[in-house]
Amino acid sequence: MAQNPTITFNKEGEKLNSFISEQTKAQLLACKSILNYPKSVERFYRDKGYKLPWVEKGNHSRQVAPAMMILDCVAQFGLNRDDFHSSELVYQQVHVLSEQPDMLGGAQRAIFDVLLTDAMITFMNHLHYGKFNAELTPVKIDEGEYGDFNAVLALSKLMESNDFYNEIARVQPSSKEYTDLQKYLHLVRGQYLEDSYEFPEKSVRKMTINMERLRWLSASQNPGLLINIPAYSAKLKLNDSVYVFKVIVGQPSSPTPLIESRLTSLTSIPDIKMPAKIFIGELLPNAINDASYLADNHYAIYDIRGKMIDITGRKLLQIKAQPQLYIAKQSLACGNAMGKIAFHFANNSNIYLHDTPRPKWMLLSNRAVSTGCIQIEKAEKLAGLIFTQDGSSAKIALMHAAIVNDKTIDFKFNKSLSIKITYLTCEMIDSRLIIYPDIYTQDRALEMAMYGYERLLASDKKINSRREVFK
Repeated sequence: MAQNPTITFNKEGEKLNSFISEQTKAQLLACKSILNYPKSVERFYRDKGYKLPWVEKGNHSRQVAPAMMILDCVAQFGLNRDDFHSSELVYQQVHVLSEQPDMLGGAQRAIFDVLLTDAMITFMNHLHYGKFNAELTPVKIDEGEYGDFNAVLALSKLMESNDFYNEIARVQPSSKEYTDLQKYLHLVRGQYLEDSYEFPEKSVRKMTINMERLRWLSASQNPGLLINIPAYSAKLKLNDSVYVFKVIVGQPSSPTPLIESRLTSLTSIPDIKMPAKIFIGELLPNAINDASYLADNHYAIYDIRGKMIDITGRKLLQIKAQPQLYIAKQSLACGNAMGKIAFHFANNSNIYLHDTPRPKWMLLSNRAVSTGCIQIEKAEKLAGLIFTQDGSSAKIALMHAAIVNDKTIDFKFNKSLSIKITYLTCEMIDSRLIIYPDIYTQDRALEMAMYGYERLLASDKKINSRREVFK
C-alpha cells in the first residue's frame, strides 16, 4: 500500500518534497465547496507557491497556537464559531503537528492548512466588513472587490508576525461605538455569561447584531456626523469634542434609509414662500375641498410670527377669514416643511437633514414621525459648528442674516463632512449598556441570520426556563 508522502527538511529549512504543492492544489479543489472564501484561499496559496505555511516546522507555536486560540474565542468578538470549521480544526491535530508531525500524511497536512487559512481569512473579513454586509458581500470580497482591506495580503503579513493574536484583532473597526461594545462583550463572555445566568442572553445578542451593523460602515470609522435612528440622536464629532443633537426620523411606514455620504452645503430658508395671490386664490380653496391637498403637495402654513400651524378643516376656515395673517410655504422634498436650514448630501433616496418646523416634537419620546427625512434640533448651531471646523466662520453671520431676512441662499462648505445614518439598537454610555426601541423591527431578522433559527429558538427556550426558576 502506498504511503502518504511526508515532509522532510534540509538544514536551510527548505521543503524537499515538491509533491506537497500538488497535494495543496488537490485539497483546494476537494475543499472548495466547504470554504467560505475559496478564491481568496486560492490566491493566498498561489502567492506562496502552494506551500503549507501553517504546518511548517516550528510554526505550530508561533502562528498555529494563537490562530486556534482566536477560533476558541470568536464569540467574544460577536462572531459565530460554526463559521470557522469548528468540527475539523481541533487541538488534537495541533498536538500531533507539534509532538509527532510525521504521523500526519501530506493530504492531512494540506487539509488542515487549507481550512485554517480559510478560517483566518473568514475571521478577518467578518470582523472587518461583517458577514451580512449588503454592499460588500462575502461573494464580492472573494471575487477581489475589496474596500479598504484585503484579508489575503493581511494574512500573508501576519504569517511573519511575532504578535499574531493582537495583530489580527486590529482589523476590526476602531470607532468608539464599536470598541465600547466589543470591550463589554469580551467582559460579559469572559466573566459572566459562561459562569452564571445573571447577564441576559438577549442583551448579548443585541450587542453582537449591533457590532455587525457597525462593521458595515466604510473605512471612515469616525464620521463627522453619526445619526442613529433608534436613539433619535445625532453626534457631531469635531477634533476631541462630541456634540449631541436630538433628531426626528421616519415613521415605520416611511422609514429613514441607512446612508453613508458627505455633507457638501446647506440652504437657508429652503422652503418656497407662496405669493399671497396664489395662497388666497388657489391654495386655500383646494385645501378646504381636499383634506390631503397640503400634504400631497408639500405645503405648510405659518402665522405671521413664523409658527407652523396644525391644520384642521375648522382651522382652514379661520385662515380663509383672515388670510393676511398667514403665509404658505412649499417644500421641494421630504413631504413636509424644512424649516430655516436644509443640509445637502448625495443619496438616492431624496433624503434631507433639516431644521424642524415643530420644535415641540423634539420633546416626544417616540420621534419616528417624519416621512423619511431627518429633522434636527438647533440646526443653526450645527451649521455654525461645521462652518467653524470648515475654516469658513465668516459664513455664520451671512447665514444668520439670510435666516432673519427670510432669504433663500446656498452656502457651500470648503470641505465636505462625512455623514452616516445608522440603525443601532444599543450602545455603551458611561459604561452602561443602553438598549433602544427596535422601531423598524429589524433586530429579529438579523438575529436569525447570525444565529440560525434552531439556535435562536433553543436560546429563547433556555431564557424562558430560567424565568420559571425565579418565579
